[in-house]
Amino acid sequence: MPTDPATVHRLAPAVAARLLGVVLCAVAVLILVSTVVIAVADLHTVFLLVPVVLTFLLLLAAWWTWRQKGWVVRLTEEGYRVQWVRGVGVASARWRDVEDAVTTTVAGSPVVVLRLRDGRTTTIPVEVLAIDREAFVRDVQDHLQRGHGLRKW
Repeated sequence: MPTDPATVHRLAPAVAARLLGVVLCAVAVLILVSTVVIAVADLHTVFLLVPVVLTFLLLLAAWWTWRQKGWVVRLTEEGYRVQWVRGVGVASARWRDVEDAVTTTVAGSPVVVLRLRDGRTTTIPVEVLAIDREAFVRDVQDHLQRGHGLRKW
């Protein structure tokens, strides 16, 4: 029986664009403050290379983080892991520990709630994922069924 690789669900493009906007605003503030400090201190304009290099390094670090750790939900044969979501509850667990999965709405946003046997929960907001809501729910259900040893007919 072949093992499926991990299923990875990444950030929705709209959320990624907002995060990139925050990074670009931070870069703009860095360059503005550096320019003012250099002008007030009457330093040579070559010192503006420092914020430019820092900007380049910051954008490179943001790209690397997005490339390597830009996923939000990772579903494997053994369990799941959620990252980059505030208020998720339990960030990772084995499928054997999951009692059931339900869909609901929290603060007007659709979420998938994985209820664990010990009473704790994992809440995954579906709007931050770059996948259709129904497709994500089917994917979670498939992994949950396989994790409990059930097969599709």
